[in-house]
Parts: sequence; C-alpha cells; structure tokens
Amino acid sequence: MFPNWFFWALLSAVFAALTAIFAKVGIQGVDSDLATLIRTIIIFIVLILFIWMTGKWSNPLQLSSKTWLFLGLSGLATGASWVCYFRALQMGDASKVAPVDKLSLVLVAIFAYALLGERPSGREWLGITMVVSGVLVLAFKR
Repeated sequence: MFPNWFFWALLSAVFAALTAIFAKVGIQGVDSDLATLIRTIIIFIVLILFIWMTGKWSNPLQLSSKTWLFLGLSGLATGASWVCYFRALQMGDASKVAPVDKLSLVLVAIFAYALLGERPSGREWLGITMVVSGVLVLAFKR
C-alpha cells in the first residue's frame, strides 16, 4: 500500500517530534550551543555503536572525494540547523518553532527543482503551498 521509504520517513517524523519535546525540556537553564554539543556527542556514540553492532563498518577513506565533499557539506548544514533549532527552541514555544522548522520541506522541493532537476507535479506544488500556509497559521497563532 505505501512505498518502503514511507515507514522510515514516518518514523523520522515521530523522532523529530520527540526531539523537539525532549530538547525543549532539556535546554532549560542550559546554553543552547552547549546543549547542541551534548546531543551531537550522544548521536556520535550511538551511531558508532549501531554501525559496529550491525557489521556495517567499512573504511571511510575509500570513499570518493565527491562523497566526502557532499557528506561534509551535509554535516555542516546539519550542525548549523541544530544550532539554530536549539536556539529557537530556547526562545520560543516548541509548538511554534517546530512548524517553522518544517519549512525545510518547502525548501527541499525548491532546491530539488533548482539543483537536482526534480519536477513536482501541479498537485505536489499545491501540497507544498498548503504546507507554507499551515506553517504560517501555526507559527503566528494568537
């Protein structure tokens, strides 16, 4: 019924939602940048254990320079996103910060169109426009 990726994407959304809730509680009385560092260290340790326990380790030095470049850029973008997200959570309500963060969905569609040649259908652009509308309604509720 659903494509294989949908299950994993749905789990990603669940964990992203929990991330916002846990982070909002966890950053009380802590600098948001320090909180981001702590979270990053935990993710690093968990990923090392996961890769080692599942036997997925391979020599990263054998990866192409293009792979290193784009994974590096992705890592920098992720770090910047996390720093900004935690700072926003520290200053605002999770129920307002999280929807604005989800504007990334809209930006992914625009960037994928411009940079990857992906061509969403009219129906998909309508959905993307609806997401923007929803974000605005949620972020600026009275």
